[in-house]
Amino acid sequence: MRTDDFDFDLPVELIAQNPVVPRDSSRLMLLNRKTGKIGHRRFFDLPDILQEGDVLVLNDTKVIPARLYGTIPEVGPGRVEVLLLNESVEGFQRVMAKPGKKFQVGYEVVFDDFLSADVVEVEADGCRLLQFNSSTSELIKHLDRIGHTPLPPYIKSSTASREQYQTVYAREQGSSAAPTAGLHFTEKVLEDLIAKEIRVEHVTLHVGRGTFQDVKVKHLKEHQMHSESFELSVAAAERINRAKQNGSRIVAVGTTSVRVLESCTNSNGRLVPQVSRTNIFIYPGYRWKIVDGLITNFHLPKSSLVMLVSSFVGRDVVFKAYEEAITKRYRFFSFGDAMFIS
Repeated sequence: MRTDDFDFDLPVELIAQNPVVPRDSSRLMLLNRKTGKIGHRRFFDLPDILQEGDVLVLNDTKVIPARLYGTIPEVGPGRVEVLLLNESVEGFQRVMAKPGKKFQVGYEVVFDDFLSADVVEVEADGCRLLQFNSSTSELIKHLDRIGHTPLPPYIKSSTASREQYQTVYAREQGSSAAPTAGLHFTEKVLEDLIAKEIRVEHVTLHVGRGTFQDVKVKHLKEHQMHSESFELSVAAAERINRAKQNGSRIVAVGTTSVRVLESCTNSNGRLVPQVSRTNIFIYPGYRWKIVDGLITNFHLPKSSLVMLVSSFVGRDVVFKAYEEAITKRYRFFSFGDAMFIS
């Protein structure tokens, strides 16, 4: 398939700049995989929509304030920006840097009186390797002190707090972007799910370039995903396997949870617990192994995320749903509304 097959026109005013308050009041489109039927609810209705015995799988990664601003004295006083990708290479940190032409090997990037880094390598794809003047644990403390929430570039005028770009169940620190399908959940929704005997399980995938990188090739088979680290525990794998064997639906919350589950499922359809990295690229033609339902946001044109969703339900069905979402003025992308595909 061609990348252009996943392009669509989106009115710019539908790109959500801020989250709704409360977060579970976002809209929720219901899409039936078999019939293509579309319904419309609110996210706080989710416990009434799911079935008793369903298993929701959440990505419990926690976003770090991974964006830093500083200066490079060798090139003048202008501000520069780096985004940490949570990719350590032989003790160096891989980052995306702007403006890239200022980040030359040997230059020092000064963030404040306590944190600085040397540029040690310029990689072929434009990323830089930086050597910080602090250990990894110290760097995390500096990020908490002076780092900024790494909001996506299409969010131009947000007043969102750090907490609003974080799921309420986030606990494993390491992401450069939020698993946005989980942003709609509140403690009340989670309590109502458990009261209805809907099981909630957690996996961890630290979101990096693999999730948000652009697809720049003409044909999908030529696209290479960057790998991202993940963990599926023994206990969670055993419980999900048991539920699947007993006929329960496995509902992934977000494309990152999908990537963990599908990466860990063997040829017999059983999850294998592991701590690893995945560069799985799911697009139409992929044979799904374990996921039965998907809660997700509305995604960027020509992104690997809209390709994944199209693989799950079919491209034409997805684009029909997106057309209706645009007509009904749904909010798109990270702070936007949600869709439940069953």
